[in-house]
Amino acid sequence: MDSLIPSFGNLAFTLVAFVAALSIIVAIHEYGHYIVGKWSGIKADVFSIGFGPVLASKMDRHGTRWQIAAIPLGGFVKFSGDADAASAGSDAEMIHQMTPAELRATMHGAPLWARAATVAAGPIFNFILSLILFGLLLSIRGVASDPMTIERVLAQPGAEIGIEAGDVILQIDGQDVPEIEGFGAFSDQLTPRPVLDYTVERAGRIMTVPGPWLYPTVAHSITPGSAADDAGLVEGDAILAVDGVDIVDFDQLRDVVGGSDGKELMIDVWRAGETFQAIMTPQRRDLPLAEGGFETRWLIGITGGLAFEPMRMRPGVIEAVSYGADQIWFIMTSSISGLYHMATGQISTCNMSGPIGIAEVSGQAASDGWMSFFWFIAVLSTAVGLLNLFPIPVLDGGHLVFHAWEAITGHPPNDRVLHYLMAGGLTILLALMVFATTTDIFCP
Repeated sequence: MDSLIPSFGNLAFTLVAFVAALSIIVAIHEYGHYIVGKWSGIKADVFSIGFGPVLASKMDRHGTRWQIAAIPLGGFVKFSGDADAASAGSDAEMIHQMTPAELRATMHGAPLWARAATVAAGPIFNFILSLILFGLLLSIRGVASDPMTIERVLAQPGAEIGIEAGDVILQIDGQDVPEIEGFGAFSDQLTPRPVLDYTVERAGRIMTVPGPWLYPTVAHSITPGSAADDAGLVEGDAILAVDGVDIVDFDQLRDVVGGSDGKELMIDVWRAGETFQAIMTPQRRDLPLAEGGFETRWLIGITGGLAFEPMRMRPGVIEAVSYGADQIWFIMTSSISGLYHMATGQISTCNMSGPIGIAEVSGQAASDGWMSFFWFIAVLSTAVGLLNLFPIPVLDGGHLVFHAWEAITGHPPNDRVLHYLMAGGLTILLALMVFATTTDIFCP
């Protein structure tokens, strides 16, 4: 529990960031239900962001009350004829008094296709939001373009820097530089050392100048809640040594930390010309692999990268959409795989984040800038969309199961049975939330 306290130094900022992110995701999710229901001829009585006491509301000309409630941990759309906000059953007395036209405008009197489409629209709109955000962020950030051209050189210790922004890199240590896609493998052919010979084209001239090791131990980002974050490291810090052993290459740092078996490490850190020491205890994490499954590693929470930022070009629409779809697919498959591996005991349940962990990450993402914050929203929106598709009563996936039952049997589940199932689903969700919260508190 003590490890959580320092990261919540600015509690108000963290809460605002969390509520803002969740409200955006909930609004998009519920709007999906609302607008597809409207297109399908189903009338919405209430569109609410949050639960509990209503803080503000306004009735539109279609008879829908739009409201903001006091508890900003979700939202709902209450359709005409629903007994409650969860659409757990119909208001029988109201239904019996309706004309056929009025009944058609209810969730329970609409055709099965309209009801199923309205339910499925919530998660689908979450995926659409993620797709748009991932694509836009890639378009803004751009993709590295050939030939390898320097946009900016990162500040780092000790290295004699002769490369400059605008240089086109032709060779490094006498070896021709490949296209961007092969750059990682190219670095494996070089011997890690602080200074390399770069042959560059600058203003029409070819020259050889000193430059830094390609993948130095400079932090490109710090993982919220990690050992590095707890030690106060920030983006741009460089690791000079671990337990007195000098480190040049980021892979060397990864190997040393990975082989620590979780024992405490003394880290020498460089920041803007000054050096200091920090004690870090690597955390055990189970990371998803691209080919499926998980790899257990010891981490301190530092992400590395190139010693310089390459020039980037704006991707096309198809490339941006494809990238967004790939990100959504990876999040979904790794999340499902993670749940399976936790359920079977193959990885630790500490890999699950609850509301405290999510709030902490949202605050850190917001403090890192708007691009980081919107990236977090895109990731969380995908997770929310996926969670809502689980076949648990109360969730959209549970409603879709009920609709599938109706399609097969020709009649919906009995209202009495439906209420019991919804109560059971709510119990499952509350139990999962309590369990996830305990992992936030007690896991390192």
